[in-house]
Amino acid sequence: MDRWTRRTGPAESSPAPQRGALKTFRSRDRLRPMMAWVDHMPLPALRALGAVETLGATGLVLPPLTGIAVSSAPAAAIGFVLLQAAAIAVHLRGGDRRIALNAVLVVAAAVTIWPAVRL
Repeated sequence: MDRWTRRTGPAESSPAPQRGALKTFRSRDRLRPMMAWVDHMPLPALRALGAVETLGATGLVLPPLTGIAVSSAPAAAIGFVLLQAAAIAVHLRGGDRRIALNAVLVVAAAVTIWPAVRL
């Protein structure tokens, strides 16, 4: 599990901290050009989503790199799969068909989970 997590964790979480920080700290007006769906979500929910995305990405990368709580990385990957699946649903519901990045992140997280839980 450790070998797979070290390889796929940073790759799947690399854009997540940046996107999470944007959602946490930028105004709705500054997010709108990048994320058309921000008008369909309450601002506190948008801020919480950004925080969860940032923390999840951190949970994917830091445990395998530091060797502390390594078993939490698969849990973070499962949470990341659920987060990205929900993101795909939000995009599709809002008429936004740009879900390629979300789909790639779901696959990368699933690759991280698979050796850990031996599906």
